[in-house]
Amino acid sequence: MTAFSDRPVVVGIDGSASALDAARWAALEARRRGAPLRLMTAYPWTRQFDGGVGLGESHRSDLQKRAERDLDAAREVVEAAFPGGRIDSEGVVGSPVDVLVEEAARAQLLVLGSRGRGGLTGLVLGSVAVALSVAAACPVVVVRGDTHEATGPAPVVVGVDDSPSSEAAIAFAFAAATSRGAPLVAVHTWLEHVYDAHVAAMIDWTALREQQRTKLAQRLAGWAEKHPEVSLTQVVERDSAAHTLVERSLDAQLVVVGSRGRGNLAGLVMGSVSHAVLQHAHCPVAVVRPEVG
Repeated sequence: MTAFSDRPVVVGIDGSASALDAARWAALEARRRGAPLRLMTAYPWTRQFDGGVGLGESHRSDLQKRAERDLDAAREVVEAAFPGGRIDSEGVVGSPVDVLVEEAARAQLLVLGSRGRGGLTGLVLGSVAVALSVAAACPVVVVRGDTHEATGPAPVVVGVDDSPSSEAAIAFAFAAATSRGAPLVAVHTWLEHVYDAHVAAMIDWTALREQQRTKLAQRLAGWAEKHPEVSLTQVVERDSAAHTLVERSLDAQLVVVGSRGRGNLAGLVMGSVSHAVLQHAHCPVAVVRPEVG
């Protein structure tokens, strides 16, 4: 067993149904990878809650008990999906984002639900999701929509553009398709905005489309050779990337996108495509930054 396979799949738990869905998905993924599974929850608390009458410690005790109940419920779910697997859990005091970023530094994958309830509320509904996708030192999966848990015909879909961030996403997508025995659909989109009708009439749109097909084929050639077991379909659309990937997610078991994250919480940068797919996809979404792919 390699050192990498000893790194856990970490899932954020907050007691919501969405977090339980994420835990179940993470357990199946850990089983595929032969990796341990780690359930994490966090709750903010400081002595400032005390007010001099002991309410702070009482409140902390209540938070701790709720965290333990949430972890117990999640463990029950994952033990059914990951029988005999290596599972541990921990609830800690701290900012959920900070705690999960720290956990991600020792993980091979961070898994989140799409709607939070407690300390992890709003994980994918705004800046917190962006923060984790940008700052986590491992790929991040947000479990939403139809999980298509059984391996079968549902494909893995990956967005491919001309940026370096796509390379890590492509590698992740091929590995995901291989472990699932699933086909892979590589999607490349392009848009040429021509507002002059006379100019548009002179453009050879068929030739432009073929150029895009050639670029995609060249980008994927090496990866296809490394993974001959993967059934690969290449799709080129004259459309926005976000719209196409969200549409493709209707029939997919996983959508993989790259991100231009800088790797810290200051000056957050996340591509508009990956952000839009996180918000609107109909299946789980993996965000893979180039430096952590």
